[in-house]
Amino acid sequence: MNKAESAQDFFGSKYPDLKMTDQFTVFERKEFARKTVAYNRRDFYKISLSLGTGRLHYADKGVEIDRPALIFSNPMIPYAWEAISEEQEGFFCLFTEGFLKDRALKDSPLFKIGSNPVFFVDPAQQEYISSIFRNMRREFNSDYIHRYDLLRNHVHLLLHEAMKMQPVENYFKHQNAAARIASMFLELLERQFPIDSPQYALKLRTANDYAEHLSVHVNHLNRAVKEVTGKTTSVHISERILSEAKALLQHTGWSINEIAWSLGYEYPTYFNNFFKKQTGVTPGSLR
Repeated sequence: MNKAESAQDFFGSKYPDLKMTDQFTVFERKEFARKTVAYNRRDFYKISLSLGTGRLHYADKGVEIDRPALIFSNPMIPYAWEAISEEQEGFFCLFTEGFLKDRALKDSPLFKIGSNPVFFVDPAQQEYISSIFRNMRREFNSDYIHRYDLLRNHVHLLLHEAMKMQPVENYFKHQNAAARIASMFLELLERQFPIDSPQYALKLRTANDYAEHLSVHVNHLNRAVKEVTGKTTSVHISERILSEAKALLQHTGWSINEIAWSLGYEYPTYFNNFFKKQTGVTPGSLR
């Protein structure tokens, strides 16, 4: 499984002198024009004002960007950008989950898996959104001690402006939809791990959980995953949970009760039964 591409990975190899912080950065798109951005999951959130034509590709669908558009992406979803026009103007900002101190930002429907993240804008909206990005660039390059608070406020403005609009609905279906759905499922599965604290339980544990987050019917998800990988969705989930369980048993001092809870088992006996069924031994035997 490929690791998520960081913001530094995304730009650093081609632009080693770019100004990056750990949490936030903002650019004009023409500074980083690429004909094609590879299909990959990235570890940052992104908001773009795209002035130029292209195609945005997701797991089982894509959308033609043939006019100015406001585009949102999140760390869970692999995507690819295919530029069509030579001119690629506009702005974009990248930020990490750590930057999103406000829970309302994290829970915004614009960043939810399965939501429609593209909004075409009219000339007035384009000018207003451009002004927000220009203000972001000015604040980002300032030495004001509270500039990140201001930048978060500007992200809020972009989110609220988008929520006033109707998202694009005319997505086209990919010919290799099964491969893209399977890839998205595997990326989302891997995104749940590693579990680094017994205080946080695994959020997604069943095929239905993943189907809901990917906005596909569970039968559609199961068919795609089985067709591409030869294994069922549930087998992939069980194998990954088992792998994490072994790592936690061997490399942490957590109690078996804590490990069971962090892996989504309300009762330790359920975890013990799962582990013994998969391995033939009890969890305690690995200690």
